[in-house]
Amino acid sequence: MIPLQLTLKNFLSYRSAALDFRSFHTACVCGANGAGKSSLLEAITWVLWGQSRAATDDDVILMGAKDVRVDFTFISNNQTYRVIRSRAVGKSVALDFQVETNKGNFRSITAKSVRATQEQITFYLKLDYDTFVNSAYLRQGRADEFMMRRPSERKQVLADLLKLDRYEELSEKAKEVGKELKGKIEQLQSNLEPLENELKRRGEIGEEAGELEGQLKQLEGQQKQDEGALQALQDKQRDRANWEQQVRWQQERCEQLQRECDRAQQDRDRVRQRLNELQQLCDREVEITAGYQELLQLQQQEEVLSAKFQTYQDSQQQKQQIEQQLTQKLNDLNLEIRQFQTRIETLEQQQQELQETLRRAPEISAALVQLQQHRQRLQELDRLQLEVSPLSQRRNTLLVEIDRARAKLSARVEQLQVRVSEFARIIDDIPHQRKKLLDIVAKVEALKKKKVYRDRVNEKGQESNKEIARLQENENTYTQQIAELETKLTLLKTPEALCPLCERPLDAHHHQQVVEKTRSQQDVLNERIWQLRQQIVAYEAEVKNLRLEYKQLTDELVPHESLSQQQGQLASELDRAFEMQEQMEEIKAELAELENAIAAGNFALEAQTELQNLDRQLQTLHYNEETHALVRGEEKRWRWAEVKQANLEDAKRKQEQIDIQKPQLQAQLQQLRDAVEQLRLNSPLQRQLQEVEDAIAQLGYDRTQHQQLIAAARQAQSWQLPYQNLQRARGEIPEQQARLTATEQQLQARQSETATMREHLASLTAQMTQIADYSAEIASLEGKVQQGRRERDDAIARRGRVQQQLAQIERFQTQYEESTEELQSLRRKSRVYQELARAFGKNGIQALTIENILPNLEAQTNQILARLTGNQLHVQFITQKASKSASKRKAKTIDTLEILIADARGTRPYETYSGGEAFRINFSIRLALARLLAQSAGTSLQMLIIDEGFGTQDREGCDRLIAAINAIASDFSCILTVTHMPQFKEAFQTRIEVHKTEAGSQLQLLN
Repeated sequence: MIPLQLTLKNFLSYRSAALDFRSFHTACVCGANGAGKSSLLEAITWVLWGQSRAATDDDVILMGAKDVRVDFTFISNNQTYRVIRSRAVGKSVALDFQVETNKGNFRSITAKSVRATQEQITFYLKLDYDTFVNSAYLRQGRADEFMMRRPSERKQVLADLLKLDRYEELSEKAKEVGKELKGKIEQLQSNLEPLENELKRRGEIGEEAGELEGQLKQLEGQQKQDEGALQALQDKQRDRANWEQQVRWQQERCEQLQRECDRAQQDRDRVRQRLNELQQLCDREVEITAGYQELLQLQQQEEVLSAKFQTYQDSQQQKQQIEQQLTQKLNDLNLEIRQFQTRIETLEQQQQELQETLRRAPEISAALVQLQQHRQRLQELDRLQLEVSPLSQRRNTLLVEIDRARAKLSARVEQLQVRVSEFARIIDDIPHQRKKLLDIVAKVEALKKKKVYRDRVNEKGQESNKEIARLQENENTYTQQIAELETKLTLLKTPEALCPLCERPLDAHHHQQVVEKTRSQQDVLNERIWQLRQQIVAYEAEVKNLRLEYKQLTDELVPHESLSQQQGQLASELDRAFEMQEQMEEIKAELAELENAIAAGNFALEAQTELQNLDRQLQTLHYNEETHALVRGEEKRWRWAEVKQANLEDAKRKQEQIDIQKPQLQAQLQQLRDAVEQLRLNSPLQRQLQEVEDAIAQLGYDRTQHQQLIAAARQAQSWQLPYQNLQRARGEIPEQQARLTATEQQLQARQSETATMREHLASLTAQMTQIADYSAEIASLEGKVQQGRRERDDAIARRGRVQQQLAQIERFQTQYEESTEELQSLRRKSRVYQELARAFGKNGIQALTIENILPNLEAQTNQILARLTGNQLHVQFITQKASKSASKRKAKTIDTLEILIADARGTRPYETYSGGEAFRINFSIRLALARLLAQSAGTSLQMLIIDEGFGTQDREGCDRLIAAINAIASDFSCILTVTHMPQFKEAFQTRIEVHKTEAGSQLQLLN
């Protein structure tokens, strides 16, 4: 991925910003902490993958803004793309993916959903978010993460970076499936044994089924005879049932008539009781009428007093309203009086303050003269400063350029001096290195011969193992044949056994012959198995000896790899040393030339000449910054005169206003006091109040008398209900008398009908006794029929069960065959998943991937490290070593990932290095890892972002890092470094300055 253009709107700390990557190759993103440097990187990850450091998508929106948008244009696989991601507060994300056409325009290739579009972007980039932040983006604190782990943990870190954990998940899934298959196999094996037992019962169940068929036919014949006899008796009994039904109907009708007679008698008694109650109420007519008349008189008197009470309340309310109005007007006038008094007091206080200001008029006039003189002098100095300021700024710029040129020359001199000393040390060590190389070459040749012999031993062991496997397979075949013969013998032991070949019955003679022949075959097979086992033991002893010999040779070949690496390293170092001899003279000549230039000041000549001219111009202007500061201070010291002069003019104007306002306010105050007195003595409200009080006195309303009258009326209220009942009783008595007559007539009619029905019932009962009753015979015959049915049902049920058992046995046979096939299939699958679990495990594909990656990682690391150190350092990864706890006889290797560094003084572990060398090693390995991650994702690493915490480096460390970045710059299309250190950012020709302002973070590209 090669970035082209990044545009931000309301993203994190940026309100509006744009960055064109085409205007630079290597740049430094610099600015204060919190200015928004990292937000640029967050914008790239958010627009491409929708991920950033923000907890939610709404958090990426600038505080106070309603939406956010990021546009990013880039090149991938020689094609230009543009991604636009936007979001409004509280709404979903909008994602647009575009590709550039031949005409220079962009065409949308956005999918139907955001998720599908995101998958498209990842496909075309060939990078996901995790791979990007572990490859193109070297984050702070991650350079030495891989190196600082223990050797036993580095493989796990490498596996995490390569995302090998997905193979571990596949291994676990394969194990889970294997366990499930194993459980199914065990379940099927346990199910097969009951099926075999059930299949053996097939003949016994068939015989039982035949017996049940004969028994069922006999029961069905007897059942038909019994049912015919029962039907004839039931027809005769049905005639008697009809007579019984008529008798029961007549009995029910007689009972119903008797109940109606009882209800008529009860109604007659209730009517007679109600007539007695009404007659008693009519006897109290005089008493009830007198009490009700008294109640009416009390109610009329109470209505008169209620009218007076309403008039009394209205008058009292009117009196309160008038008193409130009178009080409100008095309060308003008193409030106005207090306000006028306050205003007069305020004017008198202001008048006293103004007199104090007016007395300082002479002092203020003299101060104004001093202010005018100093202000004229300050204007002259400001004019000079405008002429001097550009010249001073240019002078400072020239001084920085001269210092920078001197610093670059000094840095180059230091680098050349270091290289000269390093070259000299390496050249002096050439004879020693040559002798060491010859010794190693002799050892390597000897070990190569042993390696060839070990390979022959290995091949012979493999051939022996193949022969053992073949013999074991033959043994298994013979064992299976013996088991089959044992099965035949078991079948032959059963009565009426059939011939295993032709399935025909065997007589005693042939039965004996088959048994003896089968046992003879077993003996032959057992003899062959014994011979095979002897051969297997012999081969296993040979294999054991070969393994011991192979292991001994392997232990002797352990130094071979390290010696080969040392041989290559020493050869490379000798070649490099001879090249250094040729480069030494060129470096010395360049070093002498640079030292002479620094001593004579022969650098940045144009800047030095311009600086001298600027110094002469500044001397002719005679401008002094200290004098300018003193005059500016005096001018500020006398500025109070202008303020006081304005205050003096304002005081005169205010004094004139007070002289006019004060007499007016005093006159208005006296008028308000007169109005208060008039309101209290003789006003319309005062006269209305007196009239209302006179009306209340003339009304003569007594509240106590009114309460007593209300109590008497409430007590007489009890006569109202008896009076109402009396009125209703007068109309109800005739109705109750007529109802009593009708009830007595109805009772007489029901009694006559009941006597007639009883006579008819006696006649029917006498006729029914002449018909015979067959109930006992029918009950006996029905019991016999039911018993026959139960026996037949039991026989049918038994036959059904037997038939079901036979059908079940047929299903068992099918199930047995299917289960056998399924068991074989599950066993095959179980073996497959066991192999998959081992293949996906840590010792399978994962270990193989790491073993294949490490040589490539080592080669790329050494390639980068050679460019950073001038071929002075070489990295070697060791993946296995001998265990310290293992004895000499039982040498054991353990997995590890040790890092050995070879330099001019020999090979040492990484942990023994520190400072600049360790940093270069870290940087080389981290960059090599980044390239490998990008390659594993199917893309190339064309963009590099370095945020490595340069604040932890000293001046020399920063120079080394700058040299490292410049050394690898040609391998990338774009390199961004992030820092806030001034000395570091000055080393880059292109800088992206980030400033935090009130309008948000701002970008400034400086070349």
